[in-house]
Amino acid sequence: MRIKRKMTAVIICILFTVLFACYGFWMSENGSGTGFFLIWFVLAALLGGCAAITFLDGWARLPMWMLWILRGILLVFVVSFVIIEGCIISQMHAKADENLDYIIVLGAQVRADGPSKVLKHRLNTAIDYLEKNPETICIVSGGQGYNEPCTEAQAMADYMEAAGIEKDRLILEDESKTTEQNIKYSKKYMKDGASVGIITNDFHMFRAMQITKGEGLKSAKAIAAGSNPLYLPNNMFREYLAEWKYLIRSIL
Repeated sequence: MRIKRKMTAVIICILFTVLFACYGFWMSENGSGTGFFLIWFVLAALLGGCAAITFLDGWARLPMWMLWILRGILLVFVVSFVIIEGCIISQMHAKADENLDYIIVLGAQVRADGPSKVLKHRLNTAIDYLEKNPETICIVSGGQGYNEPCTEAQAMADYMEAAGIEKDRLILEDESKTTEQNIKYSKKYMKDGASVGIITNDFHMFRAMQITKGEGLKSAKAIAAGSNPLYLPNNMFREYLAEWKYLIRSIL
């Protein structure tokens, strides 16, 4: 029975090792936009190591104190992952009220040929909202990264104007570099007490709303845009780590 359990654990680790490595290769070949795809190779290496240690009965050779530390780390990871991902999922289909005074579209990667696929999801959601709510003003927020041909705000405005949104309904905030700055700088263009909705991708919505409320927009509404489901594992895991970073920074 013990040998059977050991081999089952080895097989499971090997399967996930192969799965994570293949996904990492796929992400690297399909333009993830960042180097975050490397995390999948790290996870594959860790699981491959676990498979080897389990197969060679290496765990039995470790001192008990080390085993307890490893178990504690694993427990913290599993519990925090379930809680954080549950919070992320809870905001993935958020829809705001109609006739908001403003909507803020958070910027994302811009390429030579225009907004990235991730950003297009946000913009298409904004366009749909603006068409249904003709009095709403849209703030497009995002500066220019080192590898971008123009500011994200300008690229977003061009895309939305090409889709038929009137220029006088668009406000460009073109200095921000982070989500925190997106919200902080966009507030300057809003009237006091105005209602506002935040548009970003589904996987990013939970943290974006945390940041928004932290910047004082307590009554802001979430408007979740879609995303490519094939990129979702990568984006969800990145948000898990980003949430840890946000929580640690908030405490410190």
